[in-house]
Formats: sequence, C-alpha cells, structure tokens
Amino acid sequence: MCRNIKTLFNFDPPVTEEEIHAAALQFVRKVSGFNKPSKANEAAFLAAVDEIAAASGRLLNSLETTAPPRSRAKELAKAWARAARRLGT
Repeated sequence: MCRNIKTLFNFDPPVTEEEIHAAALQFVRKVSGFNKPSKANEAAFLAAVDEIAAASGRLLNSLETTAPPRSRAKELAKAWARAARRLGT
C-alpha cells in the first residue's frame, strides 16, 4: 500500500472532505503512475479522483464500530516512531 494513504476511519475529530479527497488523489496517482496527468488525460484523472472520493465518503459514513475513536496525535506519534525505527534514527 502507498505510505501516503492514511487510515481515515474512527478518528476524533472525524475525517474531513479534504482528507478524503487527498487520499483519493494519492490512490489515483499510484494506480495511474501520473503525479500530474497530461491535458489529454486530465479529465479522466480528475473524474477518477472525484468518484473514488465519493465512494470513500460513502464507505466511511456506513462503517460502524464499538471501539473508541483514535486520537490523531497518538497515531501521528506512532507513525513517527515507526519511521524512526525503519530509518534507523
């Protein structure tokens, strides 16, 4: 999985539309191999981002859990610790 795509479910505060859109953009970039598409492919690229963002939003809104919401600060600290272990710093 692309390291830039982050888990969006069950956080306090809840995920924003901007975060959903950013994850969709990263996914389309990964799948297509384009960081920025050519003019010929731009419409298809942007349509894919919008469709994936909409599907992701529907998914996140329909999911249920009994687990307490995760703290963004704690998850960020864990991510930094994993990166430090991976990079040996």
